Amino acid sequence: MAESKIFAGPRIRRVRGTLGLTQTAMAGRLGISPSYLNLIERNQRPLTVQLILKMAEVFDLDLGELSGGGAGTAAELRVVFADPLLAAELPGDGELVEIAEGSPNVAAGIAKLYRAYREGQDRLSDLSALLAREGHQTRATGARLPSDEVQEVFENRPNHFPAIETAAETFRASLGAGEDLSGLLRAWLRREHEVAVRVLPAETMPLWRRRFDRHSRRLFVSERLVPADRLREVATEVALLGFGPVIAAEVETFGFSSAEAQRLARFELLRYAAHALMMPYGPFQAAAERTGGDIDVLAGRFDASFEQAATRLTTLQRQSAPGLPFFLVEIDGAGNRLRRAGARGFPVQRFGGDCPKLLHHAAFSEGGRTLCERVEMPDGASFLTIARTLEGPAAGFGERPRRTAILIGLDAAFAERTVYGRALGEGARSTPIGPACRLCERQGCLARAAPPLTRPLGLDEAVTGLGGFDFQ
Repeated sequence: MAESKIFAGPRIRRVRGTLGLTQTAMAGRLGISPSYLNLIERNQRPLTVQLILKMAEVFDLDLGELSGGGAGTAAELRVVFADPLLAAELPGDGELVEIAEGSPNVAAGIAKLYRAYREGQDRLSDLSALLAREGHQTRATGARLPSDEVQEVFENRPNHFPAIETAAETFRASLGAGEDLSGLLRAWLRREHEVAVRVLPAETMPLWRRRFDRHSRRLFVSERLVPADRLREVATEVALLGFGPVIAAEVETFGFSSAEAQRLARFELLRYAAHALMMPYGPFQAAAERTGGDIDVLAGRFDASFEQAATRLTTLQRQSAPGLPFFLVEIDGAGNRLRRAGARGFPVQRFGGDCPKLLHHAAFSEGGRTLCERVEMPDGASFLTIARTLEGPAAGFGERPRRTAILIGLDAAFAERTVYGRALGEGARSTPIGPACRLCERQGCLARAAPPLTRPLGLDEAVTGLGGFDFQ
């Protein structure tokens, strides 16, 4: 019977590079000459089945690494070269497979670049539609930006996903007992997927928090991250590999209009799943009840950051064991709103969240300190608010660090069930706020930045009002 032969030089070269071996060193361990190995790597000699088995035995390799193909990547490249811009350049299938197998990282980069190009074209269409709505001349039409679509969906619905919670609990139970969650997750990655986790220096990962190299089976995490954020990145990868189909099914229920919106939503749900792994629903909800929602205590108990524990508080809406209906908003130093979420959806109608007198604006002047106060809306609705600054990834010398501020809110009716409400006391003075300057009719507000849309201005040259915009 003729011996089966495989030409897989690029794959052998990639395996050798991953192992850090020279051609001479690898050839010596395989019992062949360096010149023969050189011919194999240049696809001038076949890789026989006997040699494949020898390599798997000597280097403890998965046979799939040696005999696997690049069909999936080749299919992605086929889509790229089917674009009208490149239709005349379409290589034959054999050439596509050769690129996919010989240079898988390059092939993946081409596919990623093409995806970014297509999304850029979609964004231009979205911008054209926006300009058209503003009265500018444009020939293109399109939908709103995918990020706007995703943000709107997540802000307006309860921040609780039962299917993901159940999947996270089942997976966490399968890990077995152990207090070191990071060790358990890393062991699972190694055992089930042969994935090793490595923390890399900032200069090696200048642009990424996390990067998974599927060819070398290594998950890289940046040293810029504090331990809690490193754990979340590992948990995110575990959620994707451990119960990714559950997350994908959840994304499908939203019915987003574009692939980019679906990917953005998947990122949001992966972060949700990571928090569910780090802070399991039952233990976290019970701890939140016992501690009065003390975010610092919860963060320490579950090896989480302040931001992670605060975000988790907004997800506790299981029917059988509901938590308090917290909501949150995060801004940067320029006042740009980065995200909003709530256990029952963010209360835009009742709270707004854009008043300049809210605590998260003041928090920047008291970095790292937790602030709390009661606030009252013009219609008498009252809320308990907690705010604190958040530090981003560690910045090197000469880099400007990222600092944001988070505001956690709760209807004042629940305030006494929290450590913050009890500290303020029932007689605490409430700060008068509004939903936003354009929608607020409070007169004499020192913080007013714009006149209200609902009232006519009453300017008088003989009188200057405290707010800068006098209105009737």
